[in-house]
Amino acid sequence: MRYIKTLSEGLEIFKALGSDIRIEILSLLLESGKMSMNELAERLDITNGALTNHIRKLEAADLIRVNSDSACHGNQKLCEPHLDKLLFVLNQGTSSNNEHRSYLRAGQYSSYEVYPTCGISTAQSVIGSVDDARYFAHQKRFEADIIWFSRGYVEYQIPCIIPHHNKIDQISISAELSSEAPGSNEIWPSDIHFYLNNTFIGIWTSPGDFADTLGLFTPDWWFVNWNQYGLLKTLTINRNGVFMDNVRISNVSIDQFHLDYRDRIFFRMAVPDSAKHIGGLTVYGRGFGNYNQDIEFRVQYSPIEEPLEG
Repeated sequence: MRYIKTLSEGLEIFKALGSDIRIEILSLLLESGKMSMNELAERLDITNGALTNHIRKLEAADLIRVNSDSACHGNQKLCEPHLDKLLFVLNQGTSSNNEHRSYLRAGQYSSYEVYPTCGISTAQSVIGSVDDARYFAHQKRFEADIIWFSRGYVEYQIPCIIPHHNKIDQISISAELSSEAPGSNEIWPSDIHFYLNNTFIGIWTSPGDFADTLGLFTPDWWFVNWNQYGLLKTLTINRNGVFMDNVRISNVSIDQFHLDYRDRIFFRMAVPDSAKHIGGLTVYGRGFGNYNQDIEFRVQYSPIEEPLEG
């Protein structure tokens, strides 16, 4: 697996893939597993010299590996694919000069109330026992990279160390989320409610709890019928309302909160008993899901305007 976040980071791969012959080489290797240089040259109907140049570029991009097989006559060179998956996430957004960006792991909540089915896990092992909500208070929870529960809430204190005498104009939260079904179920809607400082700001309905394919970053030891991945969602609140992936979900304005550099800010994700679809919540962090990111908080701010004298 190779995870590429910027165009410059993927430059060598883009160059290596910019050739019909190199694409064909990769296709042959992915189909066969291993092939010798002679076999590849014969299949492609090119000389060994011409093939060598293409192989070097694929090897430099870490797409294939070339090893010597001493068991073969003449110490034959064998080629095999190295990367089986490439993930490109190029739209990372741009940072403003007046922006504070921070991250929290899934287990770094400040308060919670959850009910089974539920669980909490690091990328190495489940913390305690599944379906035992007491482990949400375990001291290892700060290392947790995935949490799940059928109803209840988790609340995070947003890290917000902005300069003095500044007010908050916009808050964006990005996280990989899904429902929480017993086992898994791709059609399992859940109405996830969002709150800022105990004020309800909107709902997003998760369509399901996904395990139809393995999560790109989910550990190999994870059970295949458990939550594998979610959807990367971005919730934004500004003076124009609350938006989920640029679609307005409520008219609550950031101006209603009068937030500035002195305030503590709490963000809650909940599946309450009053929800129409009580389908639970799974929060994925690094080492799980398809995006390999923790919960991201971006706070934009500007100077507080002083009242005119006189």
